[in-house]
Amino acid sequence: MIQIGRYNDLPVLSQLPRGLQLDGGEFGEILLPKQYLQGDEQVGDVLRVFIYCDSEDRLIATTETPKVQVGEFAYLNVVDENRHGCFLDWGLSKDLFVPFSEQRHTLKKGGQALVRVYLDNSERIAASTKLDRFLEDIDDTNTFKQGDEVSIVAAEKSDLGLKVIVNGTHWGLIYANDLFETPKRGQERKAYIKRVREDQKLEISLRPLGFAKVEGLAGEVLQKLKKEGGYIAISDKSSPDAIKRVFKCSKNAYKQAIGTLYKQQLIKIEKDGIHLV
Repeated sequence: MIQIGRYNDLPVLSQLPRGLQLDGGEFGEILLPKQYLQGDEQVGDVLRVFIYCDSEDRLIATTETPKVQVGEFAYLNVVDENRHGCFLDWGLSKDLFVPFSEQRHTLKKGGQALVRVYLDNSERIAASTKLDRFLEDIDDTNTFKQGDEVSIVAAEKSDLGLKVIVNGTHWGLIYANDLFETPKRGQERKAYIKRVREDQKLEISLRPLGFAKVEGLAGEVLQKLKKEGGYIAISDKSSPDAIKRVFKCSKNAYKQAIGTLYKQQLIKIEKDGIHLV
């Protein structure tokens, strides 16, 4: 079955002067315009294409690469507006529409917005900044477990830290004291479940939980790295005096500490110093 607003693998049915007719199953034949062809396509070939609606709401295929698909979140530029809403650049020739009814705050041309792409009741692709209605409360404590690796999208700062979207389905929070780096809004990256609270809220860590459990000199080195922006110009090749001046320890103790961090894949050791991974 065709998925509108997502990639589909469709067979070529026929060749026309204006492009290729693809087999859209229950949706009938779908045109792939000739400007998207490489020239060596044949009837019977199966092509990977993105399906969306043209300006007349007809299904059409493209080999262009959208910045986001239906069901996903993205941070996009507002490129136009009219009396019905605004339009976002999502990488295709036809811009992505955000109705006024789906704007948490009024969007203006030249701005940016974190949106979730969805299909409306007429199967047309649209976007919304009202993210809460797409994100669930956890109703099953087995959904997430402490230490699980997850995918997050940075959403917005709060008084407590940074709100993030977890696995495209739930809200999570990275507390300010855990933000040794701050992902850009809309940035997607991996993270870890730090805690599933009794109220079913998710606390998130950007590092594996071993990061929080490092104690002693290794913990002091981590704190120093966080304070210095992720880099310290002292490696295992530095002089004993330089190490003692900063960490008040012997060179051997320092090497053991950074060795512990290296084994946990928390740092990289370079000639010029050590870096958070």
